[in-house]
Amino acid sequence: MPSCSPDCCLFQAVEIVKVWSEDGAAKVVEIPADMTARDVCQLLVYKSHCLDDNAWTLVEHHPILGLERCLEDHELVVQVQASMSSDSKFLFRKNYAKYEFFRNPLNFFPEQMVAWCQESDGTIPQSQLLQNFLNSSSCPEIQGYLHLKEPGRKSWKKLYMFLRRSGLYYSTKGTSKEPRHLQLLSDLEDSNIFTIITGRKLHNAPTDFQFCIKPSKGRSDCKEMKMLCSEEEQSRTCWMTAFRLLKYGLVLYQSYNIPQQRKSNALPFSAPVRSVSENSLVAMDFSGRTGRVIDNPVEAQSAALEEGQTWRKRSQRMNVLGSPSPLHPSSLSTVIHRTQVWFHGRIMREEAHRMIIHQGQVDGLFLLRDSQSNPKAFVLTLCHHQKIKHFQILPCEEDGQVFFSLDDSATKFTDLIHLVEFYQLNRGVLPCKLKHPCTTVAL
Repeated sequence: MPSCSPDCCLFQAVEIVKVWSEDGAAKVVEIPADMTARDVCQLLVYKSHCLDDNAWTLVEHHPILGLERCLEDHELVVQVQASMSSDSKFLFRKNYAKYEFFRNPLNFFPEQMVAWCQESDGTIPQSQLLQNFLNSSSCPEIQGYLHLKEPGRKSWKKLYMFLRRSGLYYSTKGTSKEPRHLQLLSDLEDSNIFTIITGRKLHNAPTDFQFCIKPSKGRSDCKEMKMLCSEEEQSRTCWMTAFRLLKYGLVLYQSYNIPQQRKSNALPFSAPVRSVSENSLVAMDFSGRTGRVIDNPVEAQSAALEEGQTWRKRSQRMNVLGSPSPLHPSSLSTVIHRTQVWFHGRIMREEAHRMIIHQGQVDGLFLLRDSQSNPKAFVLTLCHHQKIKHFQILPCEEDGQVFFSLDDSATKFTDLIHLVEFYQLNRGVLPCKLKHPCTTVAL
């Protein structure tokens, strides 16, 4: 039998993968069999000329089953594709919450849901929570009530469950965790956890917070899927995050710590990288010869208001002096925001909710859109504490100039770009600063 040359082997290892963006466009890429999800995302970032802030993900989307999940950065895309059904596809999307639990673990693991397999008189401090998840010798455990869909029926049964490294168990007797009362529902090793996106009506679910544990090697066998439902979003997030941590452990932590690591043989290029951290945005005073950081919150608020007024005065001077551009500044201010990645035009409130949910529901995730009730107004949609809130931005006129404000004209801006930049630096009347733009990219 003739030997296969290295070039031939390399050619045979290449696979075709089709990836879709949220606007319905698709891109076909050829990738080697050992290419990870992170590598594919960086390849798409490079080809699409978008910014790499380490928040891009590949999403495994099953439209008929109504399931989707974000691939872990280390997963091999070709292997995942081999287990997908013909109707399934990959989506290219932002997910700011991918590693948020490493930054703010207390937001993801409510104290009442955290227990430990080994019984002890004292409790392990919450500060050591992640350490115990990552340490293979420790036995972290998540516990609480979940609704389980009964096989072949539309009815759900409320059971007390325990998630351990060995799998997900439910108690056959109340909240008892005695071994004789525990029944294994699903293991972690050969399963993946998905969000159910079809809504509660299709499965007659008791709440909106559904998720599913699906065998990783089965293509679309509904009988093997375990459909679950929690009482609230925080609870669902806790179960799903714990599943990922218990299954992958240190691999996730390594992916979180080395976001710029690339396989030199897979990506022989350097993609543009830019990341804006909330910690790098501080109130500054430039009134003197050099700038200084303003530590006093009261002084910072005064400086923020003054900064907004300065922008307003600058625009007024432009109007007085005139502009060589055929588009007058006053009219430019009403349309310039349409060039920004965070502006999504005339989308409905429900669509704004969907986009925020898909991209992670972290504090400061935001978008702007046209108001449905007022054709001259806009709406800021903002996520805070896993809740989505809406703030109306109203136009106001002063001396013939149109300004925009979301605090009843206390702070006015010449255009929406200035408004967004201001609230990225200053919380103002908002529950948190604007941090992550909810954006889509055309492939």
